[in-house]
Amino acid sequence: MKAFRLDELEAERAANEGAYLQFLRERNMSVGLYALDAGEPDPQKPHNQDEVYFVVSGRAAITVGMETTQVARGSVVYVPAGVAHKFHHISEDLRVLVVFSPPEG
Repeated sequence: MKAFRLDELEAERAANEGAYLQFLRERNMSVGLYALDAGEPDPQKPHNQDEVYFVVSGRAAITVGMETTQVARGSVVYVPAGVAHKFHHISEDLRVLVVFSPPEG
């Protein structure tokens, strides 16, 4: 078993001064913590993997392809591989768990 605490992951991500911290990588998936502060732009480009976003905290909009929806704590969004997507209109600091399948990178 591997177990993680979000507060520890957030501290590690912040200490590494990056928006993304991959904390689990297995044969069929990887999981990371993604952080964008209020008003910050999302620099993402389409990925080669399917993704699931689980919003831990914050508020924003996300556009996936041509569809846009509002997200907040508890929101779950699926993004198919290769589809353009971005968080925007981030009104509260956003913290998102990201699951990639197959593993990112």
